[in-house]
Amino acid sequence: MPKDSGIGASSKRREDLRFLTGEGRYTDDINLAGQAYVYFLRSDMAHARINRIDTSTAENMPGVLRVFTGADFEAVGGIPCGWQVTDRQGNPMQEPAHPVLARGKARHVGDPIAAVVAETYAQARNAAEAIEMDLDELPAVVDMKAALADDAPKVHDELDGNLCYDWGWIEDNKAATDAAFEAAAHVTTLELVNQRLVANPMEPRVAVGDYAKHSDESTLYTTSQNPHVIRLLMGAFVLGIPEHKLRVVAPDVGGGFGSKIFHYAEEAFCTFAAKQLRRPVKWTSTRSEAFISDAHGRDHVTRIELALDAENNFTAIRTETYANMGAYLSTFAPSVPTYLHGILMAGNYKTPNIYVNVKAVFTNTVPVDAYRGAGRPEATFQLERVIDKAARELGVDPVELRRQNFITEFPYATPVAVEYDTGDYNATMDKLLEMIDRDGFEARRAESARNGKLRGLGVNCYIEACGIAPSALVGQLGARAGLYESATVRVNATGGLVVMTGSHSHGQGHETSFAQVVADMIGIDESMVEIVHGDTANTPMGMGTYGSRSLAVGGSAMVRATEKIINKAKKIAAHLMEASEADIELKEGQFSVAGTDKSVAWGDVTLAAYVPHNYPIEEIEPGLEETAFYDPSNFTYPSGAYACEVEVDPETGKVQILSFAAADDFGNIVNPMIVDGQVHGGVAQGIGQALLEQAVYDENGQLVNASYMDYTMPRADDVPFYRVDHSCVTPCTHNPLGVKGCGEAGAIGSPPSVVNAVVDALQRAGHTHVTHIDMPLSPSRVWQAMQG
Repeated sequence: MPKDSGIGASSKRREDLRFLTGEGRYTDDINLAGQAYVYFLRSDMAHARINRIDTSTAENMPGVLRVFTGADFEAVGGIPCGWQVTDRQGNPMQEPAHPVLARGKARHVGDPIAAVVAETYAQARNAAEAIEMDLDELPAVVDMKAALADDAPKVHDELDGNLCYDWGWIEDNKAATDAAFEAAAHVTTLELVNQRLVANPMEPRVAVGDYAKHSDESTLYTTSQNPHVIRLLMGAFVLGIPEHKLRVVAPDVGGGFGSKIFHYAEEAFCTFAAKQLRRPVKWTSTRSEAFISDAHGRDHVTRIELALDAENNFTAIRTETYANMGAYLSTFAPSVPTYLHGILMAGNYKTPNIYVNVKAVFTNTVPVDAYRGAGRPEATFQLERVIDKAARELGVDPVELRRQNFITEFPYATPVAVEYDTGDYNATMDKLLEMIDRDGFEARRAESARNGKLRGLGVNCYIEACGIAPSALVGQLGARAGLYESATVRVNATGGLVVMTGSHSHGQGHETSFAQVVADMIGIDESMVEIVHGDTANTPMGMGTYGSRSLAVGGSAMVRATEKIINKAKKIAAHLMEASEADIELKEGQFSVAGTDKSVAWGDVTLAAYVPHNYPIEEIEPGLEETAFYDPSNFTYPSGAYACEVEVDPETGKVQILSFAAADDFGNIVNPMIVDGQVHGGVAQGIGQALLEQAVYDENGQLVNASYMDYTMPRADDVPFYRVDHSCVTPCTHNPLGVKGCGEAGAIGSPPSVVNAVVDALQRAGHTHVTHIDMPLSPSRVWQAMQG
């Protein structure tokens, strides 16, 4: 029977009541007394020399408080990068300055050059139009390979070319991998593009800066996935504000998908301007601004090779990837195509030799950083597409080729330096085949043919590394922050709990699932647990939410803090019942003495902690509050098998997804309903990438589809009703909950499923020349592929 509360129950999301009734409090809902508004004048050229900026007319326009340019920020730092990559020769990456407002040059369309602060937004915008700028347009570089040519325009004049780094993982593997290809019985090669995407969260970014003169304290309200990291980066590296004088608040956040992890110039500007003007300063992004100022995702061009022996065993994988950094290094950008991508190139398979090369390139485009999955979707897409192509070249069943090469013994140390602790890839594949009725596919294909359509089935696997860890390891790999998480559990005298966490929710249901974990441990009702997050003033230092780390890392910190609470409460209970602490048991909110009928309720013990009339104060401090920091010892490794069935219209090339199935192993499940929702959302985003989405720049660096008139987002009729299953469970062995993470899986596993299905449909219809189509598989691309 399904559980009705605690871990494993599909408890309804408590936060949805305020969201669905319009009672959520988002950053744009925050309006402070005396608030002014900022409008950013952004470059409309991708690459331009800034000769002169004349703000005199704008400064005298109605309502204008001040006009800022890059010169106002010469005494402060630039926007920092949070990860340093070392190249194949052991040299640090090229790391250019990223000013708050452009100085010297504008380097992409949307680069902020000046900012007007006025009494109203309209006044600020009108004044910005009066700013006179003398700009010399320079040649722009957009194509990554062209950017590496000797005569290519430099994005940053002070750097030695546009190559940020040339990274090899693992360099010691290269010779053995090359030898394995020399000895291979068969080699499959595939060149593919993982196209640039715009994150498009429902809520655009907002920043409100405030300053209290009497205390010299600055406050930033912002749409962020990790307010503590923003406080650290902005305070220490940009504005020079001590952390105890800087508060960052991220209230309800309407989606992020990675794009709200990073520290942005607008946040630093609003905080800085508020102190300069001694009044609050607010900026709300328009959707048009979001297209040219939010970090983009993906944008890789890859050549992947798969070597097999005469028995079709995988012997080696070799890849070369060009990864677009855009004009500046965003917060975690260098880590995405390297350590979040290269370490996953083993996938679910026991391939003994793997070498990954990545060349990161600066171009005159919006910076690129983590987007849902962050490196893992790129790795999975490469691997699962080349395996499908190999199966066709060899004339073997793509499912059986995968099965033959599955890892089956755990723990398993991969050639790319990670160790999978648990997994059962045959189990998830078995479950998937049970869900999709593969044996009935031919009958369904025949029915499609009678209707003039081509039907295809695509299957693939994935594995993901979640909960980036541990701090000591990532520090060696270039991370400039620890990747632990924290929790403080405060028990009130009447038994209710307040749990303060460094994790942050932007749609994942933390307020529900975190409460389930703590309530289950104590045996009390979930309603007695309140979750507090998003404010650096009342939560312990934490690293925020991304990389499917919230339960695995943040939840583990809560478990550790709650264990401390329970241990202290047992001491109090033992005293109240005049028993040995070793004999005290806690079940369903009652402390009892083992083997007796003596018991005392949770609420009685918590009251005694704060009203210590009968209390051994000389042995135990009053109160009941504990903090724990949890630094994971390894990644967690969710995995799964996905399948997609499509119909292709041969007259138009239009693809319709008929069914989609996902069988995932997420370890132990806290809330099945929330997990279902996370998979549904991820698959929708993956389908969007596979069929619809692509940010396109022209040769002059103009984003040609910078609005919803041109950038195609998936709608309800683009996706089917999904069948999802997470009954295959191999618990994680190194966190106390045994959880693995589920938030990114759908976006990782779905794109290759869709592309594999479309290629399968065309191949079965006789278009055997079609071995690959780059995403998005628009009707025109599919139709052109069929024409040869």
